[in-house]
Amino acid sequence: MIHFVYPLTMACPPIGDDRAGLWPAAGVARAFANAVKSGRLNLPLPGGGRTCKRWAVLAQLGEEDLSLARLAEGHTDALAILAELGAVTAPPAGSRWGVWAAQPPGPGLMASKTARGWRLDGTKQYCSGASSVTDALVTATAPDGSRLFAVSTRDLSPVPGTWPATGMAASDTLNVDFTDIPAEPVGSPGWYTSRPSFAHGGAGVAACWYGGARGVGHTLVTAAAERDLGPHALAHLGAVDIAMHTARAALEAAAAEIDADPDDRENSGRRRALRVRALIEATATEVMQRVGRALGAGPLSHDEAHGRRIADLTVYLRQHHAERDLAELGALVADSGAAW
Repeated sequence: MIHFVYPLTMACPPIGDDRAGLWPAAGVARAFANAVKSGRLNLPLPGGGRTCKRWAVLAQLGEEDLSLARLAEGHTDALAILAELGAVTAPPAGSRWGVWAAQPPGPGLMASKTARGWRLDGTKQYCSGASSVTDALVTATAPDGSRLFAVSTRDLSPVPGTWPATGMAASDTLNVDFTDIPAEPVGSPGWYTSRPSFAHGGAGVAACWYGGARGVGHTLVTAAAERDLGPHALAHLGAVDIAMHTARAALEAAAAEIDADPDDRENSGRRRALRVRALIEATATEVMQRVGRALGAGPLSHDEAHGRRIADLTVYLRQHHAERDLAELGALVADSGAAW
């Protein structure tokens, strides 16, 4: 079995600084492009027998830089979706993909079928890699339901200033305006969210969160190796160790279950994804809290890499929908019973 603990390695030389977590947006975009070009992001497909290896790479990227991990996760998810269709021609070498599927309240993206083929109009929110991907898979509302489309980003218009926040700032996540943009349908209406691999991909995002938490936790491990922190800080370190090992075991178990049932014949994929995402979110939150309580304001005030990791991880974790996701999990348990 492949474990999630291994030395920190860099995808390429960072731009402007030699420490992970300090890459400016241009540096993250270049690191992402280099990771695609080098083949580092040619990962095993979910459910193909090496899901744990796939997630281990995503965790490593999350430890290096969470904005880089966000771009890499979208790219690898898009490649998995296209591979799942089978008949779709493989993406051109060097192309960089995103998956833009958020559907928050507010203006959305509309699809219409014309004599010239499908066209997209409107605004898509939360488009990670808006200025750095070459292509994207995008959800839009069509006359026959919600659909997934493949688009080139060549003629798209990212909206400057639509991500003013500090956390995940280097992920290039912006609103994008579409005006009569040609699009190729991917799958049938509703296919994107109804396929078993949708849940597998959702669980894989948690590997990025785990990597981010590991980066935060290493701040405490390093401090403990350099000086006597006292019993209270060591107690926090012990609790972090337990939480991280529990999270790693959960990821490894989930990966093995996906490989054993890639088509989700047991109908457990959604519950598995909700469970592992909630556990990793809680773990990452606990790690941030305990490292802060153990070390005080020092790292947040004087360690730029640590401060950025905290800001990035805080934002990234909000892809977990907190009590809403827990309520969905509870409803699934109530319907099918607990397998404890």
